Amino acid sequence: MIRKAPISMIMTAPVITLKKQDSLERAEQLFRKHHIRHIPVVSEKVVVGMLSYTDLLRLSFADVTDNVDTDADALVYNMFTIKQVMKRNIITVSSSNSIKDVAEILAVKEFHALPVVDNNILVGIVTTTDLIKYLLKQF
Repeated sequence: MIRKAPISMIMTAPVITLKKQDSLERAEQLFRKHHIRHIPVVSEKVVVGMLSYTDLLRLSFADVTDNVDTDADALVYNMFTIKQVMKRNIITVSSSNSIKDVAEILAVKEFHALPVVDNNILVGIVTTTDLIKYLLKQF
């Protein structure tokens, strides 16, 4: 294991993103299509928030019933905007931060994903899955 390995070694790039004006239906389509759980919300490549699949499920009927009621979900999704549902004041890391430092942030803050930002511009995302895959390669 490289002691000071930068997070850029394991981060995912390019990043699937959303804009505040995108619909929650679009967000759900992106989550499902790309099999991801976190999407940064950007304005001109600057991170302004983060939407997680869990945030979306809290609004959805999919977690209440076994049936996926897309009509009911669409109705609920149209009642809210990404801006209303997304998390704000997001902690970000730099691509030069060490994997160890990022792992500590994820563990202490109990986050599952962090946007990677250089010069205020989104350049990647790092998730707990990225960290686990990295650790598995070490064995």
